[in-house]
Amino acid sequence: MDETASLKFDSNTKSCAQCPIKKRAVCAHCEMDELAQLEEIKSYKTYAPGEMIIWTGDDMSFVGSVVTGVATLSQTMEDGRRQMVGLLLPSDFVGRPGRKKAVFDVEAATEVTLCRFKRVPFETLLAKLPHLSARMLEMSLDELDAAREWMLVLGRKNAREKIASFLSIIARREAELHKEPLRDGSEFDIKLTREAMADYLGLTLETVSRQINALKKDGVIALQSKRHVQIVDFARLMMETGDDDDGGMVI
Repeated sequence: MDETASLKFDSNTKSCAQCPIKKRAVCAHCEMDELAQLEEIKSYKTYAPGEMIIWTGDDMSFVGSVVTGVATLSQTMEDGRRQMVGLLLPSDFVGRPGRKKAVFDVEAATEVTLCRFKRVPFETLLAKLPHLSARMLEMSLDELDAAREWMLVLGRKNAREKIASFLSIIARREAELHKEPLRDGSEFDIKLTREAMADYLGLTLETVSRQINALKKDGVIALQSKRHVQIVDFARLMMETGDDDDGGMVI
């Protein structure tokens, strides 16, 4: 495991050296002189579970990266109905350069620490630092891929496939964050409550619990605790997602 994964991040130190997302953050490819310029406009802020980070329509004075924790992206319709439309996991970017107003509510699902950059100076650096702009483009394309993947999960998959897809996505993100291979025995914590999972996946709480227990009973996963998951058979988990990975005809 990446040695940074075992470090408890202390935002008071303001140290990039111990940052658990340094290999995946927007600054991951920056040289030392570029990091020094980002340091001048950087600050950390920690939000309590349930605290609103950004409201739709807010003036965006900052952008930044999720260092620890999980946040949700939501939209509220005119009649008051609210729909969760995305998750922000460690290394994901908050806000969009060039956009002055927020278009989603961003809420801390767990305790969240953000590495924040003043928006206008960040936009200036984005235009002049090639490593920063290249990484920003990579992250934007990754975000687009993730959005398309969730459209399939929410729109076409049954309950078991949704849960398997959710677990596989979290497993892949954890592996990418720590630069580890995906393999049988991989472990991770589900930061969301089962209620939040149900809301995000369009399922009931009872269905989420039933499907997780079914995957456990079938030997696909093991539960070390209610939120700590071990992937017993990763190939089987991917089969359970219902995805057609080879592009062939589904029979």
